[in-house]
Amino acid sequence: MKKTFAITVSIFALAAASLLLAGASKTNQVSIKLRGDQRCIKSNGTPNHAIGQFPNKGNPNSFKARKVSLCVDATPALTGKTVGGVPVSGVTLTGIIMRPGTADWFDASSRRGFSRDRASGWNLEGMGSAQQLGIDANNAHVDNRGVYHYHGMPAALININGTSLMGYAADGFEIHYVPGKVSSSYVLKSGKRPTAPFGRYDGAYVQDWTYAKGAGNLDECNGSMVNGTYVYFATDSYPFFPRCFKGTVSDDFKRP
Repeated sequence: MKKTFAITVSIFALAAASLLLAGASKTNQVSIKLRGDQRCIKSNGTPNHAIGQFPNKGNPNSFKARKVSLCVDATPALTGKTVGGVPVSGVTLTGIIMRPGTADWFDASSRRGFSRDRASGWNLEGMGSAQQLGIDANNAHVDNRGVYHYHGMPAALININGTSLMGYAADGFEIHYVPGKVSSSYVLKSGKRPTAPFGRYDGAYVQDWTYAKGAGNLDECNGSMVNGTYVYFATDSYPFFPRCFKGTVSDDFKRP
């Protein structure tokens, strides 16, 4: 696949840590260190920008500064296999987790219209149901433990430190954001949902989307080879962040 753009990969990693620490806000505390073959990111779970008002109409939870400590492979390699079912996509350069999926499902019997009951088969998509879930201006909200996490690309991390690199995936590969230069290969299904909540497929639920190879220039994990290196991308449309992985997923991301 021919690429007409360039991104800086791998060699920027350590520079990102030092620059970020030098320019971080007083509330955002983060360190990025290499330990053997692991890149470890630790933070106080507080972002480098203002947090939306929580609780709010769509989110009853309050923010709590929770320590984040995650290590990924510092020299990731493609395994020839695709791994799914990992709830956390990765961690940003500011030490905030990326968790695009939700644990919420359509539930007509619930006051909020959704619950943890999977019976309906319709899983709320974080960004597609942003208003219902109380997502803030940086495409994030807090969970029932108060953990602040991103469902989509945060504006505060666009071109951070003058680079497209915004974080690391669960398997250690870099995640970049280059709007207008890459595109997701997921498309909305045509027609209407056959069961409740019915209505046209509009992206409010994960099941509204389907992977169509060649529809964009990214693979099913929102990644691509760039200058001989595999790279994931954050995109402005589904899946927003990688939701499957081509390398070896760190055990740190397999924990609840």
